[in-house]
Amino acid sequence: MRVYNVTFDCRDAAALAGFWSAVLEQPVEDGASEWFARVVGEPNLLFLQVPEARTGKNRVHLDLDAPSLDEARQRLEALGATFVHEKDEHGLRWLTFRDPEGNELCVGSHE
Repeated sequence: MRVYNVTFDCRDAAALAGFWSAVLEQPVEDGASEWFARVVGEPNLLFLQVPEARTGKNRVHLDLDAPSLDEARQRLEALGATFVHEKDEHGLRWLTFRDPEGNELCVGSHE
């Protein structure tokens, strides 16, 4: 088995897919709508509209790797992410953000 999709529940699938497409520099699959969208990659990111709002902390989130945390922060904030905090634990420094719908993501530098 392999991971094929990582799925996000959201209010506007096309809009959130657009954010993640820009972050990861991966294309949004043709046919995206407010109900369904997919960013094509390994794995794909699938976005599905749901009626309820997100509540509480994410139980799963994406960890991204970037050569420069300062540049990553500037880029993510310009794309619409919200900075949450910076941590330096377990031998790694990382930044935590929320995407435009409040889903958490972390960015570390593993060089």
